Amino acid sequence: MLFMTTQNNENFFGLGIAPGLLEVIEKLKFTVPTPIQQKAIPLAVEGKDVIGIAQTGTGKTLAFGIPMIQRLAQMPGKGLVVVPTRELAMQVNETLVKLAPTFKMKTAVLIGGQSMVPQLASLRNNPTIIVATPGRLIDHMERKTVKLNDVKVLVLDEADRMLDMGFLPQINQILRQVPKERQTMLFSATMPSDIVRIASAHMKLPVRTEIAPQGTMAENVSQEIFVVKPEMKNQILNEILKQYHGSVLLFTRTKRGASKVTRSLRTANHSAAEIHSDRSMGQRKEALDGFKSGRYRVLVATDIAARGIDVSGIELVINFDLPDEAGNYVHRIGRTGRAGLKGHAISIATPDQGSDVRGIEQIIKKVIPLSAHPKIQTEKFNSSLNSKATMLFSSSKIYGRARKRTWK
Repeated sequence: MLFMTTQNNENFFGLGIAPGLLEVIEKLKFTVPTPIQQKAIPLAVEGKDVIGIAQTGTGKTLAFGIPMIQRLAQMPGKGLVVVPTRELAMQVNETLVKLAPTFKMKTAVLIGGQSMVPQLASLRNNPTIIVATPGRLIDHMERKTVKLNDVKVLVLDEADRMLDMGFLPQINQILRQVPKERQTMLFSATMPSDIVRIASAHMKLPVRTEIAPQGTMAENVSQEIFVVKPEMKNQILNEILKQYHGSVLLFTRTKRGASKVTRSLRTANHSAAEIHSDRSMGQRKEALDGFKSGRYRVLVATDIAARGIDVSGIELVINFDLPDEAGNYVHRIGRTGRAGLKGHAISIATPDQGSDVRGIEQIIKKVIPLSAHPKIQTEKFNSSLNSKATMLFSSSKIYGRARKRTWK
């Protein structure tokens, strides 16, 4: 596996993009490429296999979409993008359809929770690019409504999340069906051993480009934690929401918890919607569209559903429940502080979760400031973290800034 770095570009010129595609990019007002786009596009337009390590929201769709469309315009064949969630599939397609029509390319989206009828209709239109979730793609393969024998460019997006969701057997089945002579691009926030094995077995001398090492935090996101008894979580949540006026993305650990918090927020006259795997595709789309438009101020989500949420301008991320996996903390709070804007992340922990917080801090390589609240009784972590918390509470400059700004 090769590692590659490139010089920064202030625009998309000089990345190997064909003039016609540059015109489309300019019309769409994509002006300054993100770091992952700067590094991945020149490699991918040459047909190289690429492994891109970058967090969600760093511009990966254009990083693989531009080279895919350019290469498919030069040769017969199809492109296949495999993603973990329905929401991400729809958002990837939204970006691709802005680029593809200029080159008379059609796309199809194959996702679960949706009728087969419109999907079959889109497949009969002979799409050049298919965006699919693993399970629904396998369904079409077994029905013989999709053939992968002419796939020339394959993209595995959010590969680590697909493995977390148990899709490794489906990924292997898909990889066995696509031609060996193809270009493969794999994008992931982390590089677990299963992805290394996939790269070794199914990619040809892939070039690895890494934008943010595992655990790297968004620079513009400040953080703090409130430690309260479990029965006080809803009360402190309401107090937090009074201090902010912008959009809020709130995470819960379970689907049941998401529904319960959403009901509580609505009872307190907050405009809120929920998004998780028990919601239908129509309900999830309505919640996401409503959050984007401002109809809902608070979007309550579980980790699985949230992977497809790519919304700019989120002011605050609230971890109502700490994540089951410490690494998901990075993905969660990375939803705010994008595009040069400042963001803030607040976690609500209980006294027995000191070890969970310590696990998160080990991954992000920094201590998360503890905060007190003037109206709600806050607690300390149990056991050995007490001394650490006390020291932080009194001396952290980060804490001082966060408290002064948030609790006037």
